[in-house]
Amino acid sequence: MNKSDLIVAMAEVGEISKAAAERILDCFLSKVTESLLRDESVTLSGFGTFSVSSRAGRKGRNPLTGEAIDIPAKRVPKFKPGKELKNTILSGGAASGTTTA
Repeated sequence: MNKSDLIVAMAEVGEISKAAAERILDCFLSKVTESLLRDESVTLSGFGTFSVSSRAGRKGRNPLTGEAIDIPAKRVPKFKPGKELKNTILSGGAASGTTTA
């Protein structure tokens, strides 16, 4: 499923226009991104937590040449699924009563 597919599914399930669904999704993504930029995590109970993780710099090797390279420290977004989402996936979605598009 890509963003366009998600917008169509949200519009159908929410009985709203595709334009409204797109605005809602864009707003959600924007607010999650803003929170992560402020080093705040975003927790959706039962679904999971979006957060930012710091990776230390390290030495690496160029796979083509074998030359040693420095890999700089960086911050990366991560997602940790919640218990309910994990259980839904493990059970194949049948037990949770969730709708799929």
